[in-house]
Amino acid sequence: MPGPAGPAASPPGRWDEVVAAAPAAVFRGPTTPLAAERARQARIAVVGAVTERWAPEQAGPVHDNWQLAAPVGPATDLWALGALLYRAVQGHAPYPEDSAHELVQMVCSEPPAFAEECGPLRPVVESLLRQDPTERPEFEELSGWLRSLVRSAPEPEAGVDVVPVPSGPVDPALLPIVRRRGELVRRRRFGGREAAHGRHRQKKSRGAARPVRTERPPAPPAYDELPPRGAARGGAPRALGRTLLVLILLLLAAAVAYAFLFMPKAGEEGPAQGADTGSRPSAEASPGPSGGGEPSPDRTPGSQQPQTSAPAADLPAGYVLREDAEGFRLAVDKAWQRRPINDAGQVRYVGGDFTLIVVPGRDSVADNGDDPLTYQRDKERELQPFRDSSWASATGLRRIDVGKQSMAEGQFTWQDSTGREVFVRNLALIVNGDYHVVQVIGPADQKEKVTEIHRQATSTYRVTG
Repeated sequence: MPGPAGPAASPPGRWDEVVAAAPAAVFRGPTTPLAAERARQARIAVVGAVTERWAPEQAGPVHDNWQLAAPVGPATDLWALGALLYRAVQGHAPYPEDSAHELVQMVCSEPPAFAEECGPLRPVVESLLRQDPTERPEFEELSGWLRSLVRSAPEPEAGVDVVPVPSGPVDPALLPIVRRRGELVRRRRFGGREAAHGRHRQKKSRGAARPVRTERPPAPPAYDELPPRGAARGGAPRALGRTLLVLILLLLAAAVAYAFLFMPKAGEEGPAQGADTGSRPSAEASPGPSGGGEPSPDRTPGSQQPQTSAPAADLPAGYVLREDAEGFRLAVDKAWQRRPINDAGQVRYVGGDFTLIVVPGRDSVADNGDDPLTYQRDKERELQPFRDSSWASATGLRRIDVGKQSMAEGQFTWQDSTGREVFVRNLALIVNGDYHVVQVIGPADQKEKVTEIHRQATSTYRVTG
């Protein structure tokens, strides 16, 4: 006897009911905070410094409860849209994109730059670039904003260069005819090289009648049928190879003779040796012949005019070593003007659009810590405009330790009070428990000139006081 019939299979419902009844997707991402952080670092290396790809919820560091963070969803796409609109209208990204790691840190810790040039789109762009994904507008709200902006936008003005479309039928004879261009490579003519050189000619029989010639007269050979140059000159490539070999041997012999005759011998001191190793200055910059420590007439206490020595042998043209009354010596352009030390403890050398700032021991290590990199980033007064600017970038920040000497350097870009974008090279070093700063400021489009001035100043900077 057959058992009771089972429940009848229910007919399939609508597609949304089928999708709702489907099992939940299995989480296939990293399962531990360490694996998640490794995946984040790998994404930083692959994606790079692109603001549209780094919403704060994507760039944030991974903690123990990383799975409870805000999910990456539509709000992330809205962030990318806001960054794209900002870039299209402003002409640059809302964050500096010099380094991917710095971009990830700034996206999580600092708000984006103001969208001042976006006009009516400014509130839309700034709302899309909010760091909290829950505070960004929804898709429906964003669509309403954009539709209202499009409706209220004025019609573009048609200029004199606009050509109206004819309303009636167009005569095909007035339209341009597009023809295919000819071949770029010439065809080889009939006969080829054999016909030109007269090889493999067929022998004519004595009794045969001469055929009537109907083809065209032979044309001159094409470019690719001409005989090679070496055949006309009788082995010129071999002669050229021998000539080059002889020239190379002569150059090697001349280099060896020059090194033997003009290079200094072992143990001899070159003319520029010891210039950058803290050696004594030249006779013009020395304190005096007695060397008893008494100041020279040009270096009286409180004097504002530095002594200028003769140009060193290893300095570029136009640079001289100047021994300043504030107790330091460095190389600057001989045409630059020195300004007296100001209330901030800065000695300025000014030349055109460039400024060299020297701070000879204003801040102490006891009050500002013994890490020059931290001092440069957070406490140095000369970099306060960089920290206050809404659009600034920093690259090449590093600490250098040579023996007991500690220093930090970096490259910075910001907009000064006049709106000009400047490029800055900065060096902060510790000397006898005090911080010394050597900084060069110049236009952002002349980075090579700023780097050259800073290199000459830092390589010759010595504390004499």
